[in-house]
Amino acid sequence: MRKIDKRTLRDILSFQRNEATEHLIYKKLSGLIRHKGNCAILSRISADEGRHYKIWKKFTGREVRPDMIKYWFYVIISVLFGVTFGIKLMEGGEAKAQLSYGRMTKKFPEAVRILSDESGHEKYLIGMINEEKLKYIGSVVLGLNDAIVELTGTLAGLTFALKNAKIIGMAGLITGIAAALSMAASEYLSTKTEGEEKSPLKASFYTLMAYSFAVFFLILPYMLVPQYLMCLALTLVAATVMIFIFTFYYSVVKEISFRSRFLEMFTISMGVAILSFFIGELANRLLNGGRPL
Repeated sequence: MRKIDKRTLRDILSFQRNEATEHLIYKKLSGLIRHKGNCAILSRISADEGRHYKIWKKFTGREVRPDMIKYWFYVIISVLFGVTFGIKLMEGGEAKAQLSYGRMTKKFPEAVRILSDESGHEKYLIGMINEEKLKYIGSVVLGLNDAIVELTGTLAGLTFALKNAKIIGMAGLITGIAAALSMAASEYLSTKTEGEEKSPLKASFYTLMAYSFAVFFLILPYMLVPQYLMCLALTLVAATVMIFIFTFYYSVVKEISFRSRFLEMFTISMGVAILSFFIGELANRLLNGGRPL
């Protein structure tokens, strides 16, 4: 066995544990998936991780237990939010490990092959995973984006025009339901007209569900809190949280910048809301002879 200093040994043991953990994660996910192609891809990556573990074991001469907290965390995340999201989130967190692999190649030529697998071969295989729900992520984007922008602006305008939480909530609910149905119908016709591989019915369903989800959380404060200004503040917080969560999901799956995407959507949504404030106040004054209600 090659003589290794303590620091390097500690790094290699960390790599070894990481490979053991990811080997189990991919193996578990391959057993949970019905799609034969995806199952084969995950099994192949699991085998690669197992091979990497054995390479590092040659240098340490030790068996290393996997990190079971990490194992269960990514398995549960993958089950709840999709395999692609879970895997890409996990692989995104391995950026520092890959940099360490890069430094290790000077001492251990075997690390070159592992680094190549991690940054190239396995990334290519992950890209081949065919997950149906990701085909319709555009429909989800359409539903959420439109609901957050349109309904946030509508509620902001109604808040300053009506100044009654219950009435605003009811008006927002009616507007939201009508808009959700209209958006779903438009998505159905659009998908069918463009002749995409997606099912028009499923595309419209995803749009409807995303829009309805946003409507529910945006109007909820008006149904629970009597103070209309507090309702508006809570609605803006809910809109920001939804933008944050979905943008994070989308940026991980599509491997794009979270910050730029979040700032873009946040700016648009809040900009529409602010503009609607003034429109609502103007409507209030016009309908009441120039005097605020």
